[in-house]
Amino acid sequence: MAEVRKSPRRLAVVGLYAGGFLGPFGGAMTSSVLPEIGGDFAVSAGAAAATLTGYLLPFAGFMLFSGTLGERWGARRTIRGAYLVYAVASVLCAVSWSFPVLLGGRALQGAANAFTTPLLLAAIAAVTPKERLGRALGVFASMQAAGQTSAPLVGGLAAEASWRWAFVGAAVVAGLLAAAGVPADQPRTAQPPRLRAAWRPEVLRLAAVGFVGWGCLGGVSFLVALRLGDDFGLGAGERGLVLTGFGVVGIICARLTGWMIDHVGPRRCVLLGTTVGSVLLALIGILPSLVAVGVLWAAAGAFSQAVIVGLSALVLGGDGGNRGGAISVLGSFRFLGGSASPMAFVPLYHFQPAAAFLAPAALVLLLPPVLLLWRRGRAPS
Repeated sequence: MAEVRKSPRRLAVVGLYAGGFLGPFGGAMTSSVLPEIGGDFAVSAGAAAATLTGYLLPFAGFMLFSGTLGERWGARRTIRGAYLVYAVASVLCAVSWSFPVLLGGRALQGAANAFTTPLLLAAIAAVTPKERLGRALGVFASMQAAGQTSAPLVGGLAAEASWRWAFVGAAVVAGLLAAAGVPADQPRTAQPPRLRAAWRPEVLRLAAVGFVGWGCLGGVSFLVALRLGDDFGLGAGERGLVLTGFGVVGIICARLTGWMIDHVGPRRCVLLGTTVGSVLLALIGILPSLVAVGVLWAAAGAFSQAVIVGLSALVLGGDGGNRGGAISVLGSFRFLGGSASPMAFVPLYHFQPAAAFLAPAALVLLLPPVLLLWRRGRAPS
């Protein structure tokens, strides 16, 4: 009987980590099939790119408060409900009869995902001993990297028959995750979680680091793609293969990153990631070797993981309460940084390509230390 009781719990714990795959996969699943989507709805591939923005903006926007609401409603109930909404939204995308309907389905996917990712991270922190939190977050980060890396490939393969099949697959995965569930909620406190606890100054400083760190490291893949095409003459498939190295190395190094966070400290790992990442990014923008650019971009994937996982550990390891709300604020700023990056650096690239790499490299080198070391005594190292 004890084994019977343990099995659903094991399944729920597995579901916690597997849930990290779905959000990034859903966000990037249309990136490789924009021409096919445009052809079906008689719009340009550029217009079809709105399926990416249409997912990301609701995702980042709702995460400003989704974690707090989920903590109030109960994480278990909220996550399951969000998976079901995600499944329905995916089906809507699969059967969409017009481009606006597809955009509406994508927006609903993004909004639903905003109510899963931060609460999954908070649930992982709740069931993990503090001395192993970095490794647990590293595993979750590897699932996110796997989702983001595999999405273009899966979308492209599905498009051999129809791009709509990728959404059918996403709906099935969301339904399975809803069935798996998550571990039981932690006992509730007398006071419901407050948004103010999630928006406290130390969380906002870490969120600002996430905005800069992701916007200037992981969020600049478009700059690398532009340079690969302009300076080295690579086609779309070849560019995609080089860019995939970032995610693959991130997956491989995620557990090592978690181990380092547990033994060296999350703050030091974030500083290491931003410092080395800035150097790698600067070299990517100026070195004349295609092989060097590919290798350095892949290495940047590991140091970007150190930044994101380290920041998550700092937020979830704090004592301010409302873990779900705090980690959702961090996630929102992270993805807002990624969405702001093209607007900030594409014009600079057209003016001076090397400067478009050196500017984010300088930002990610200089700003995080100031934000992380300010009033350091109030947060774990």
